[in-house]
Amino acid sequence: MPNILIVDDDPAILEILRAYLKAEGHTVLEASDGPAAQRLLPQADVAVLDWMLPGVSGVDLAREARAAGLTLPILMLTARGEEEDKLHGLDFGVDDYVVKPFSPREVVARIRALLRRAGVQDEFRIGDLRVDLRGHQATLLGQPLDLSKLEFKLLSALAQHAGMAWPRARLLERVWGLDFPGTERVVDVHITNLRKKLGDTSDTPRYIETVRGVGYRFRED
Repeated sequence: MPNILIVDDDPAILEILRAYLKAEGHTVLEASDGPAAQRLLPQADVAVLDWMLPGVSGVDLAREARAAGLTLPILMLTARGEEEDKLHGLDFGVDDYVVKPFSPREVVARIRALLRRAGVQDEFRIGDLRVDLRGHQATLLGQPLDLSKLEFKLLSALAQHAGMAWPRARLLERVWGLDFPGTERVVDVHITNLRKKLGDTSDTPRYIETVRGVGYRFRED
């Protein structure tokens, strides 16, 4: 069974998650600080990280793991429920969030979902849309979509995190890079082009919704 690493400085959280995960048949690795977590991360199949840890944050651990080439799914435990904080974590390699206080059953279910997703991490499907990250190709109803490199990156960012509202500035950082010299208007232009290729409209969107005052969101359904 998979090795699940739990990193939290609260002994009560370690104890209850350990009990639930062992009941599922998982091998549980534990750490209460950053240095111990760094040693154990290469052994883990999934990491459950607390956002606030003594001396190091869970986001810093996630960033270090990705910089080291580790591809294991990362679930963040956090008291921070703000969407901007979640997006910040996603930029550094966090795959999912659970906000405290949480149900241990929810954490186990999220880990189960991350393990399933990790098995098909190079490809995902949403309805009639298929996105092949390794092959850098998207198809709709089985037909290839003629997407530019930027359009494909934009579609991938939105679709991989369906249901998340992305501010235009955050999409600029993710797709165009931090040093992009243009304005946020370029996001609107590419969203318009992408919607056309998906057969979508802003009035009755099937895939990409406009979130007023924020940016855009890929529909979860």
